Amino acid sequence: MVASTRVQKLLRRYKLAIAAGLTILLIQGLVVWSLRSLEEGEAERKHRRSKLPDHNGQEQKMDPVAFERQNSLSGTNHGQLRQRQDQPAVTTIIRRGSRQRNKPSLKDKSLGRPEDGVAVEKAAHYDPSSSRNFSESRAGEMAKIHLVAPGEPGSVEGAPQVPNSDFVPKCEISGKDALSALHRTGSRQCRQEIANIVCQHQAGQLMPQSLPQFCPKHVISSAVQHVDFTDTDLSKVENPVRVVFMLVVHGRAVRQLKRLLKAIYHKDHFYYIHVDKRSNYMHREVLQMAELYPNVRATPWRMVTIWGGASLLKAYLRSMHDLLSMLDWKWDFFINLSATDFPTRTNDELVAFLTQNRDKNFLKSHGRENARFIKKQGLDRLFHECDNHMWRLGERTIPEGLEVSGGSDWFSLTRKFVEYVVNSQDELVTGLKQFYTYALLPAESFFHTVLGNSHMCDTLVDNNLRVTNWNRKLGCKCQYKHIVDWCGCSPNDFKPSDLIRIQQLTRPTFFARKFESTVNQESIEILDNHLYGQYPPGTVALKAYWESLFEQADGVSSLNDVALTAYPSFFRLGLRKQETTQSSSEACRFEPIGYPVSVHLYFYDDRFQGYLVRQEVQNVVTRSHEILEVWAVPQATLQLEHNLHEFERLKHLEVGTEWDPKERIFRNFGGVMGPLDEPVAVQKWARGPNLTATIVWIDPAHIVAASYDISIDVEAEFTQYKPPLQRPLRPGVWTVRVLRLWERVAEARFLVMPLAFKGREPLRTDHGWVHAGPPGNVYLEQSFQQLAHILKLSPSEPALQEAQKKTSLVGKPLEAWVDSSVGAFWVTGNICSEQTSSCPTIGLCTKTSWSSLSPDPKSELGPVKKHGRIR
Repeated sequence: MVASTRVQKLLRRYKLAIAAGLTILLIQGLVVWSLRSLEEGEAERKHRRSKLPDHNGQEQKMDPVAFERQNSLSGTNHGQLRQRQDQPAVTTIIRRGSRQRNKPSLKDKSLGRPEDGVAVEKAAHYDPSSSRNFSESRAGEMAKIHLVAPGEPGSVEGAPQVPNSDFVPKCEISGKDALSALHRTGSRQCRQEIANIVCQHQAGQLMPQSLPQFCPKHVISSAVQHVDFTDTDLSKVENPVRVVFMLVVHGRAVRQLKRLLKAIYHKDHFYYIHVDKRSNYMHREVLQMAELYPNVRATPWRMVTIWGGASLLKAYLRSMHDLLSMLDWKWDFFINLSATDFPTRTNDELVAFLTQNRDKNFLKSHGRENARFIKKQGLDRLFHECDNHMWRLGERTIPEGLEVSGGSDWFSLTRKFVEYVVNSQDELVTGLKQFYTYALLPAESFFHTVLGNSHMCDTLVDNNLRVTNWNRKLGCKCQYKHIVDWCGCSPNDFKPSDLIRIQQLTRPTFFARKFESTVNQESIEILDNHLYGQYPPGTVALKAYWESLFEQADGVSSLNDVALTAYPSFFRLGLRKQETTQSSSEACRFEPIGYPVSVHLYFYDDRFQGYLVRQEVQNVVTRSHEILEVWAVPQATLQLEHNLHEFERLKHLEVGTEWDPKERIFRNFGGVMGPLDEPVAVQKWARGPNLTATIVWIDPAHIVAASYDISIDVEAEFTQYKPPLQRPLRPGVWTVRVLRLWERVAEARFLVMPLAFKGREPLRTDHGWVHAGPPGNVYLEQSFQQLAHILKLSPSEPALQEAQKKTSLVGKPLEAWVDSSVGAFWVTGNICSEQTSSCPTIGLCTKTSWSSLSPDPKSELGPVKKHGRIR
């Protein structure tokens, strides 16, 4: 009784504390639910951005699907931005005035209407036909899913199109991930596929519940870690192996691909090349390469392969099936490569090593406990690829009895194992094909898991014979979140200072990645010279690199409005300079015809040198036609003040688009941008004291568009921020200033180019809004024009009136405005002709050192030499 009285007294005394504690627990639960529900509003939030920065300076930590704004600054006016060492300035974004969203409902119109009453088919087991591989699939073109037979490698050229209709889920879909995916996807076909898969998964009919274990022991071989490469004379090697190299390529870096093929080519080996379905220029070039050598072929089918997607595994499996069917190609090993790989040892060394280990399969495993790998890799989640995106659809369990392994998706496999993977109908292989059809990054785990659980598990060597240039600090920034509902990592490009990693390795390696000639070509040159010796003295173009941006066969529709405006302007400026310098010669006056024939990026000594534009012209006097190429060179616009004191740390200031935080360069070389683009300002720093700087953006009419503060730590190398400016941006010369206590430290100008095209059609008078600037001349929710006096800007009213007049320009007056704007930032480096020109001062392009038509021996494929190589 006494104890009961004491309990009652304690309850009365601590009643408020207990109530407060329960309240806190309830609030915490609501916060967790709120954070998880953020991903459901992903689609809407893409169109609703923060307008002002805040003070918190913390990095977002939320579910990868909801991780919307990597490397972004937020805060109120001049909010402090805490800079991490060697990382861009990052804080979270506060979204003000957003309405709370309800959970997505399958009755939502965007998800399909139940009253449509369209029958739904089940998701096919293993590789349902996916919209990612339909040509020119558009949002809204959707219908019932077509079933594919088990084992079908996936949709490719000629795949049956799905009839147009809406869909009704066959079950009640309740999972948060699945509902989020259904709400965010663009096409009805993709929603249909997702709904079918989720319903089948909820019914327990999609994934195998258990799989057999055929491996008598769970031991990964660690053999052949040390090899003597002093004697690799193949004449002493008995029955040397023959290798098929599977190259999976995309993009437009054709010259780098040719250089790779030169380095790995031998007449005794085979080369099978798959080109991404979106890379038509690359495909045309690969077909020409295949005509030169009987042991080089292109896949007769093509897929769209995305980072982390199931399509990459399907491409490998179908390629393996093709290669096993080629009776004239007798190969022993399958090695996959990309165009960003390069060999670190010669073909002879590779063949000698593989011959000594002809029964081994080389794959690199993760080296950590399985549970951690499964979580990190997302193997316990259900994924589906459609609309060129990997959608996360919910949780799943790993089949019982399965020992999951994985790590790198680069491997060297024996023909015997490839035959087992492709042809076996046993429960392990068919079950794993089904399981990995709905997995993220399946190529990083499928082959490891099949081999590790099969009767051939003792042939597994934990070494993929590669060295990868990982820099997790720079490479793990969720840079693929726009194509996958997950945070992934990507290796950095090799630079000369990174090559020591290859020398320090004790395990045998034969290839390295990644290399990009637009980032650094010198590292490729060093390896090439190491393998095969230097090119003869006097060899031209060893430091030059060209990469195609456009070819006539691509079609003008492949160019956006900014490119359609900029490239012809570069060319007209070149013709005008030629006409001016040769004013006494009527034979040197030309008129451009149509659109450019080709456009290239030009680099020399790993520095961007400008654009090369080829176009047909007509001589004003003789009326004859010829093709000229113009070299447009960008002009520096950075101004640094003197007596900077602690701000001597500032080494560079640049504004552009397509900032790559991993390689820390602008992928939009030259900063060509228009009113609808989203520029970012980047500052480069040396080591030094902690600093606080103010960054101010000023538009062509002297309107202060944005102002914010950044904090630069001692170790910071780069700071960057993209203010969420209201578009359209006003065309003309913009200025970004770095200020210290409102005194100018540095200033960079950049051009927002007026557009001569809208929707790839010549601009009309009703498109004037594109050049009118933002509504009310306010770029953010808050106006910063009160800073104009402090910044000592000219009055904005006259400039606004002049800008308003220009909004009505079309035709030739608009063209003149474009050319005068471009001419302030670009100059003509030179001009040449494809054939002998009617103008005597214009030389042949093949005789220049800069033209895209000039010789490039390092990237040219020649005849096979006596030793079987072409390098």
